[in-house]
Amino acid sequence: MIADAFIGLGAWAWIILGVILIGVELLAPGSFFLWLGLAAIATGLLDALLGLSWQAAALLFALLSVGAVILGRFATRSTTQPDAEATPLNQRGQSLVGRVFTLEAPIKDGEGRIRVDDSSWRVTGADRFAGAKVRVVRVEGSTLVVDDP
Repeated sequence: MIADAFIGLGAWAWIILGVILIGVELLAPGSFFLWLGLAAIATGLLDALLGLSWQAAALLFALLSVGAVILGRFATRSTTQPDAEATPLNQRGQSLVGRVFTLEAPIKDGEGRIRVDDSSWRVTGADRFAGAKVRVVRVEGSTLVVDDP
């Protein structure tokens, strides 16, 4: 009975289905139903122009759906994806290289500490007194190597 009603609407059935699918996209974010909805609307328009049988319209919808999803994936994928090794995510020490800090504890026998925001970092470098300014030159594990600013 529902199938008969769908077939009875002809091209309008595809357009209505397309609008419903685009509406579903609003409720289920992503960008999948959008492309199916556009394929259904295109099927409805072509059906109205060419007077397709329901079988031909269903086949056309299947082909347009696959094509629309593939084109949609290409259209929405980001072309500027950051290089995994270039991002400082989980590499906070790398973001400190080049910055100048004040020694929290003096560097004695090559080891001392600096405060960065709410954390304290172990540093290595030439002996200096507490309160001296130092520049982070590189990171070795979880230790910052410092030098004169």
